[in-house]
Amino acid sequence: MGMIYGKGFSLLKEKFVKEWNLYTNHKFIKKLSDNTLEKKVFLNYLIQDYLFLYQFSKAWSLALVKAESLNEMKLCATTVNEIVNFEMSLHERICQSYGITKKNLQTAEEKNKNIAYTRYVLEKGYSGDFLDLLTALVPCAIGYAEIGRNIKKSKPRNKMYKKWIATYSGKEYQTVAKNVGKLFDNSIKIRLGNDYIKTYKWKKIQGIFKRATLLEIDFWEMAFE
Repeated sequence: MGMIYGKGFSLLKEKFVKEWNLYTNHKFIKKLSDNTLEKKVFLNYLIQDYLFLYQFSKAWSLALVKAESLNEMKLCATTVNEIVNFEMSLHERICQSYGITKKNLQTAEEKNKNIAYTRYVLEKGYSGDFLDLLTALVPCAIGYAEIGRNIKKSKPRNKMYKKWIATYSGKEYQTVAKNVGKLFDNSIKIRLGNDYIKTYKWKKIQGIFKRATLLEIDFWEMAFE
């Protein structure tokens, strides 16, 4: 993949390559791409992901508040718009075709692993700074783009799996992820300088990235429960 999503992300991914692979090559993804994923597992995931996106849009809104430049604010605002007006309605449309209404989605119960992940991210935003929060958001924002790229060539027969792959491998989402990668790089440099790898803060960033990646793995697992 090289540096397609920026230098900061690449360094973190290399550092936690084992965890990253468990996340981006999870059996959920493998089954989705070769069409062996059970429909109920996917719907399970989709409902939780809808609730996840609701909290995640709040986390990106919080990043908007924590931002220190207009440039940072713009990207956070664009991402909130992307989640609330596009990604969530995609979930609504897919679920509707399986008889799960918007009301069903909104009143569904959040599972513990979902709560653990979303509240971890929000907590990083409440107690930390912009960089802490952004680091917690990166594994999801960029991870899905990477997964989309990886499985782009697979052609599942299931229409909704096709649609899911097309969404995250598509140009629009890839642009979102690349912009997040750029934002991450700029935010690190502005706050920590060019020699950021030697800073105490970079150690902290590594810890947040690793934890968020592990919580992503749990999120896939949850779909099979």
